[in-house]
Amino acid sequence: MKITRRSTLAGLTAGTALLSLPFAARAGTLEETKKRGTFRVGVTQAPPWFSKDPKTGEWTSGLGISMGKAMAEKLGVKMETVEVSWGNAIAALQSDKIDIMFTLDATAERKQAVDFPEAPLLWYSLAILARDDLAVTAWEDLNKPAVRIAVPQASSMDRFVSEHAAKADIQRYPDNAAAIAAFQSARADAVCLFHPPLLAARQRLGKGKIVVPTPAQSQASSTALRKGDTEFVAWVDARLAEYYKSGQTQKWYEAALTDFGLDPKLAPPIMKEMIK
Repeated sequence: MKITRRSTLAGLTAGTALLSLPFAARAGTLEETKKRGTFRVGVTQAPPWFSKDPKTGEWTSGLGISMGKAMAEKLGVKMETVEVSWGNAIAALQSDKIDIMFTLDATAERKQAVDFPEAPLLWYSLAILARDDLAVTAWEDLNKPAVRIAVPQASSMDRFVSEHAAKADIQRYPDNAAAIAAFQSARADAVCLFHPPLLAARQRLGKGKIVVPTPAQSQASSTALRKGDTEFVAWVDARLAEYYKSGQTQKWYEAALTDFGLDPKLAPPIMKEMIK
């Protein structure tokens, strides 16, 4: 056969069509989920978002578990948990191993790889884990030379505290764990982080109080979905808005905190309207 530019282009075009056919023919997530009979939720050990029972190996607790079950019930299917890590969750979505991943922030970089609904999943706040006897309700209460605040070096927490509590004794550490360790060993009066890791620290240490100083600094966390499925994105967006506005998301969060061994009254809420 004589190979010409025209025949080469025709071959390339045919090959491209064959490669793209499975993707073009693939049904949307809602249809695929109903055919399969399961709604695949990415999970990773991270209370109060996801928690596995070590005795049974079942994922029994967490905001993401409760929300995943509710969405699966809405679809008339069962929830299927698929263990991932924060680092490979997006790859799991892209390779069609999971349908949804809760509590992933919608960063500009992630938006290039996956889609996010408009409605926020929840809000989390810049907070401190402080000595029980440290009187603090506002950032200005921390703005004193006698107050020692541990922060991860060069982080957003470091920048904020440096600006709003510049008079404090700001102690900078390599990472979250080192900053928490400084508080644990009483080298610091408080440690400043966004509040989710402080929940685990408070539960582990069994001491200290979590406070969101005013004015509160909060940001939204979201839900990652496979890119390009506009019908499914709209469906998830409606569910998130429904759960949030009804207060159900907050209720699931408080139940997960209780399961984790924390009094919900000691933890910041995840509804922006409730953060004082």
